[in-house]
Amino acid sequence: MAETKVKAAPKASNSTKKTSTPKAAPKGKAAATVKQPDPVLPPANEEAKAATGAPKATTPDTLEFSKETYLTWYEQMQLMRKFEEKAGQLYGQQKIKGFCHLYIGQEACVAGAVSALTKDDKWITAYRDHAHPLALGTSPNAIMAELFAKATGCSKGKGGSMHIFDKEVNFVGGHGIVGAQVPMGAGIGFAEKYNKTGNLCIAYMGDGAVRQGALHEAFNMAMLWKLPVIFVVENNGYAMGTSVQRTSNVTELFHIGRGYDMPSEPVNAMNVEDVHNAVARAAERARAGEGPTFLEFKTYRYKGHSMSDPAKYRTKEELEDYRSRDSIEAVRHTILTHNLATEEDLTAIDEKIKAQVLESVEFAENSPYPTADELFKDVYVQQDYPYIRD
Repeated sequence: MAETKVKAAPKASNSTKKTSTPKAAPKGKAAATVKQPDPVLPPANEEAKAATGAPKATTPDTLEFSKETYLTWYEQMQLMRKFEEKAGQLYGQQKIKGFCHLYIGQEACVAGAVSALTKDDKWITAYRDHAHPLALGTSPNAIMAELFAKATGCSKGKGGSMHIFDKEVNFVGGHGIVGAQVPMGAGIGFAEKYNKTGNLCIAYMGDGAVRQGALHEAFNMAMLWKLPVIFVVENNGYAMGTSVQRTSNVTELFHIGRGYDMPSEPVNAMNVEDVHNAVARAAERARAGEGPTFLEFKTYRYKGHSMSDPAKYRTKEELEDYRSRDSIEAVRHTILTHNLATEEDLTAIDEKIKAQVLESVEFAENSPYPTADELFKDVYVQQDYPYIRD
């Protein structure tokens, strides 16, 4: 694990100190244009954005990571982005059916954590789960085939978009029951501690999951037994279509962990460096036997909750504000500004990823569907379980 530096929290700007009363919503429409509280992310510098195409707020003046790390981040995040964009397109063509929750905009939440952890650590998340295994090394072919419900998918076509699994990369799955993965992540951490592996579990959840009772039970047990778990809430501002301030008295969600004396902090998760540093600190505590950490990743999804969500509960201005701080563009700008690679080098990476995604679509379309007898497999460990099939 690379040694990391702790960055000072950004100073509050005038734009974050002053708030204006939002206009009333038109009659018959939800009061959805309420600007989300944004205490962690600094405002984009408009002059710098116009000059460079990237937000100055997320571009470091000096490098604290290697060229290889930045290029890996760029490639990982571009693969997540292009894969998800293609998945959205295919959903519109009805080649992918059922539910489909895209990760577009939140890529740094995963890329920064992967670089801070080891290949032996375990991962678990909710149903917005395509990006995590992609960054961990699962083949795009296997994930796309799973979205197509094909037998060659990583869950053999039985899980679909919401239940991606890959034991080979220690991805313990996406889970459809809100908050269910939180106590499961604690359980995985318990197993790692019991077996004295030195590994940990990172458990992701959405901001809606923090209202589940299972989270509080898991937090209590994890702190009591000092389990090696990093709990992460990906706070993208909305639980489905409902803003955080309409569902919780506590809008600074990291404070919830402090109620259990759990080390907790907010993280600018539109900045991959900040994500890496926060996860690295949490991992060091976990491996030292000091127990869990709760991280609130301040992030944003550019698409709706799922493909069926038109996202009319937010303004175009709010969306564009977050797009101006895009994590991929920030890394791209850092790479070019510090001469870590050329435009041609990055174009070559982009073309490589485009080919990977197209190959995954071709693979999925040409793969077979599961046969009927697969219905009775992978349910119980006992291979000859006596099902009643009449």
